[in-house]
Amino acid sequence: MEPLAELDRFNLDPEVKLQLSTLMSSLLQQSHAQLAEKTSLLEQSANIIAEKETKIAALSHELAYYKRIRFGQKTEALAGLQRDLFREDVETDLAAIEAELDALKATPRATVAAPRSPRRGRQPLPEHLPRIEHRHEPANCTCGQCGGKLSHIRDDITEQLDVEPAKFYIHRHIRPQYACRACETVIAETVPPAIIDGGLAAVGLLAWVVIGKYLDHSPLYRLEQIAGRSGVNLSRSTLADWVGQVGVALQPLVDRLIWHLLQGNTLHADETPMPQLAPGNGKTKKAYLWAYRSNDLQPGPRMIVFDYRSGRNGQHARDFLGDWRGCLMVDDYAGYKPLFTEVSGGKVCTELACFAHVRRKFFDLFKANQSPMAYAALEQIADLYEIESQAKNLSIEQRQLVRQDKAKPLLEELHTWLQDTLAKTAPGGASAKALNYALKRWPALIRYADTGHLPIDNNACENTIRPIAIGRKNYLFVGTERAGKRAAAIQSLLGTAKLNGLDPAAWLKETLEKLPTWPNSKIDELLPFGHNETANTTKNFREYG
Repeated sequence: MEPLAELDRFNLDPEVKLQLSTLMSSLLQQSHAQLAEKTSLLEQSANIIAEKETKIAALSHELAYYKRIRFGQKTEALAGLQRDLFREDVETDLAAIEAELDALKATPRATVAAPRSPRRGRQPLPEHLPRIEHRHEPANCTCGQCGGKLSHIRDDITEQLDVEPAKFYIHRHIRPQYACRACETVIAETVPPAIIDGGLAAVGLLAWVVIGKYLDHSPLYRLEQIAGRSGVNLSRSTLADWVGQVGVALQPLVDRLIWHLLQGNTLHADETPMPQLAPGNGKTKKAYLWAYRSNDLQPGPRMIVFDYRSGRNGQHARDFLGDWRGCLMVDDYAGYKPLFTEVSGGKVCTELACFAHVRRKFFDLFKANQSPMAYAALEQIADLYEIESQAKNLSIEQRQLVRQDKAKPLLEELHTWLQDTLAKTAPGGASAKALNYALKRWPALIRYADTGHLPIDNNACENTIRPIAIGRKNYLFVGTERAGKRAAAIQSLLGTAKLNGLDPAAWLKETLEKLPTWPNSKIDELLPFGHNETANTTKNFREYG
């Protein structure tokens, strides 16, 4: 019903009717304007509420993440109970709960046994450790019951593990001098060459200091205290001087290690912060330790090289790699992007993305709010890792066939699921971010599945970097850039020794003994992966491209 049309029902003066009509039109316009304004305000309020809900969800997710990092378990494994939670439907859960309640009601409280956790058996003691035998014979060889003579039938053997703390001792080098009575010439053997000519420290002590500082992550003041308990006075300045001279002596080995690493066509790369003391103000600045790791899925020795730099600028990675062009496994840090876009010598690096980072996004989401969507993603990614586990010990060619047969169909299904799920997910929240992270990097994520030698993730490099965090907690900061570079060089050699199954301490001691007289032409033979491996390094690395 039109209000203005109702005026025609009344016999009104035309002038009055015009005035009423004008007034009613004005009131109607005001009402429509107010209604439109309120509708607009409601829409704005709805948008603000939706935006705040998204922000609250994101902040809740972030808060749960940091609480887990600060107070919770660090493992990213899903418990068996969590897996059952999403595999069974609600009706099955309810039925199981009701059955358990009925069973508990029917069972006397006193007869309910407490669950007993399985007990771990004692691990056998290492076979390579020396055994010191202690025989415990009976006081006499006659039977205490009948007086008869005892006969040996067997030995009852038990073993205990013991340790002898670091023992300091002194090498006395005696060089007898002989004289010729005829011409009065004096002859004596020359002093054996050493890493530190005329120095106080033998190679065993030098190795002990270096291993303590860089492998056991003990600051020099602690090593000073350990020596002091044995009555040996080793000042921190003396220890620091020794470490510096060992670093200089080992540098040729580090240079060759870098050369061998860059012969590979596939590398892992990652970086971790390293506080460095800023001169003058007593504060620290953030430097970075960049790590470059060989590919375990290819033949040849395993290698890790740490490169200490003053910052996180991507130019540092480009400076280290130089003209190297191959497949590079990295995270989503923007500093690596120019390596995949800027042409050098007509080539760019091929980007490999890390599935562990994708998994971590969904894992954090699941731990924050038990998201069924996140769990579904974790299940699909777990299937991909199960395939990698099955193909771990296969040849490159066999692994390629397994991936093409099993992994590629699963990847296609996962990609479709990610796209469909994102279309139904509100933008801006933690769920959308996790989905977008995977989809944005998809071509680089699935590149591994076309081959048998490319890795699925960057865990090999991250696991090698992880011990650095322990050292960072102990020595807090690096004093100078030179000290940082020296630490990176030594940790590269010790880390490579560990990767190849060597005892880093034994390798370092033997290498320091040989270095003073070792010819430069054979320097590769001292690298911590053996001469036979080294001879075929280039061929093995370049075989698969």
